[in-house]
Amino acid sequence: KEDRLTNQVHVFDSETQMWTQPVINGVPPRPRDSHSCTTVGDNLFVFGGTDGSNHLKDLHILDTSSHTWICPDVRGEGPEAREAHSATLVDKYLFIFGGCGKSSGSDDEVFYNDLYILNTETLVWKRAVPTGNPPSARDSHTCSVWKNKMIVVGGEDLNDHYLSDVHILDTDTFVWKELKTSGQVLTPRAGHVTVALERNLFVFGGFTNSQNLYDDLYVLDVETGVWSKVVAMEEGPSARFSSAAVCLGPYKAGLFFFVGGCNKNLEPLDDIYYLHTEGQYDARFDQNPGRLSLRKQMKLKCKEQKLAVAGTNIDQGRENLSLSIGPIDQGKPMFQARVTENVPLGFTIETIIDGKVLRGVLFSNRHSSVQTAADPSLSSRKRPFMSDAECDYRGKTPRTVSNDVAGCSSQQADPLYPSDNV
Repeated sequence: KEDRLTNQVHVFDSETQMWTQPVINGVPPRPRDSHSCTTVGDNLFVFGGTDGSNHLKDLHILDTSSHTWICPDVRGEGPEAREAHSATLVDKYLFIFGGCGKSSGSDDEVFYNDLYILNTETLVWKRAVPTGNPPSARDSHTCSVWKNKMIVVGGEDLNDHYLSDVHILDTDTFVWKELKTSGQVLTPRAGHVTVALERNLFVFGGFTNSQNLYDDLYVLDVETGVWSKVVAMEEGPSARFSSAAVCLGPYKAGLFFFVGGCNKNLEPLDDIYYLHTEGQYDARFDQNPGRLSLRKQMKLKCKEQKLAVAGTNIDQGRENLSLSIGPIDQGKPMFQARVTENVPLGFTIETIIDGKVLRGVLFSNRHSSVQTAADPSLSSRKRPFMSDAECDYRGKTPRTVSNDVAGCSSQQADPLYPSDNV
């Protein structure tokens, strides 16, 4: 059914442009949303979230090399049950920050600004106690990493205030500081997505009060603290929140991949966009090689070509035009272009039309051997609870408030990272 949570696993191959749904062994996590999923080598670490009725604090690991779910035996002091937290990897350590849960014995929400660290090799949790100026308790924020620094952007607090502040945790010294920002400062929001490319953080979408959704794109230089707003592209992604994004690097540095999210009506979206940053603030969105869907598998048809042309106005350094995509009317000449590079499934081309340099991708007719799944589907947010009795680590949170006070104990030899001595 569409109207429920899911625990399905889907795989998108950015080279072949194909979705698959592999057969997964082991005991999967119960269906959920608002969890975190972090890449650790060949594994995906899934933590927390909500099953629609309860906040969760279980940890599951998906071994992508063997397509097997693992329910690990973890030790130490782990996070309380929560959703809409952030998770990020620094070296071998998984950092969990913030999020929202329930207070013990009531339905009152509690927002967190605590910090927990999991040693992904020993599977030992430890609560960190950093110093400095920490972020306020929040959820639906983002957390990125640059040079062993953890960077928290935006979110929503207990009072429904939307945030745009930026806090940086130095994971070497464990000191929080708030970054003073300037320029075209990010408007307050939650539910956005952030992708890091070297010293730049690209922030897209999100929501604020009165169900106002964003389709704008900002970039933050974390060294200078300067925000810049990238000129909106008409054919870019529609306004949305809770989308997913990743940088297709390092071999495709500067190429970002965006998928899905929710619209104003809380309806799930299944479109895919690429963002080409071209190593600077110039950026363009496209849906190369077309509008892809998690429900409707993209099929590469024999004897069919699609031309994707992306135009950039060279007179305006940061204005961008999206790709226009459509089938070619074979036998009818349209324009001439030169091949600039071989790419998977085709070629990149370049031409000049009406004085504008246009670049695009020409796809060949060869058929892909990748097998697609029969029913890969997205879920909405209106779904009944589905129980899984195994690997259930749920528990009531004993705290009614969580607002870490800056302060650190110096009596431990190594207060920063977890050890095996629990």
